[in-house]
Amino acid sequence: MRPRDENKELLIRQKAIEMIVKDGLDGFGVNKLARAASVSPATIYIYYKDKEDLIIQLCIDVARKMFESSLKDFSPEMDFAIGLKIQWKNRMSYFINFPIEMEFIEIMRYTHYYDEVSKVLTNRFGAVLGPFMESSIKKKQLIPLPFEVYWSIAFAPMYQLIKYHNQGSSHVNSSFKLNDEILMQTLELVLKALKP
Repeated sequence: MRPRDENKELLIRQKAIEMIVKDGLDGFGVNKLARAASVSPATIYIYYKDKEDLIIQLCIDVARKMFESSLKDFSPEMDFAIGLKIQWKNRMSYFINFPIEMEFIEIMRYTHYYDEVSKVLTNRFGAVLGPFMESSIKKKQLIPLPFEVYWSIAFAPMYQLIKYHNQGSSHVNSSFKLNDEILMQTLELVLKALKP
């Protein structure tokens, strides 16, 4: 068995993400990936059992990095407005700096592969975000809501702004660019909706 080469593995991962974003899952295959990464298919199998294992590992890795990035300088004990602002700024920074990874995770979010990601991330990040919500409710800084409702109100507006930014336009603005002013204006509206 050949030894693992970290640089080759990183190249394989990056090419796989780029291919899935460009061509979708239907256009993705190990042989095409091997050609794009200038390696043999056998090299890919040093790192992954099969195509499914590769895709699942990519999903987990990208989602983990995204969530870890979103929790930088964050603590579950923070006041709600401060904690949500930190998460928004961190998420925006990640998505602006890693647009291909953002597109990749958005594609994968609606596939069966993402079920595996959810299993891995739910415990890890639930242990941080759950106490943040509970603490905020106890401090009367957040109205009690089902998690899905909270998440939709707390983060969907930010994700939509980032999508417009990546597209470079919205439905009415042909040259949209997200900036701190727009982000904070939107966050203020979100906070108003979530505060008691």
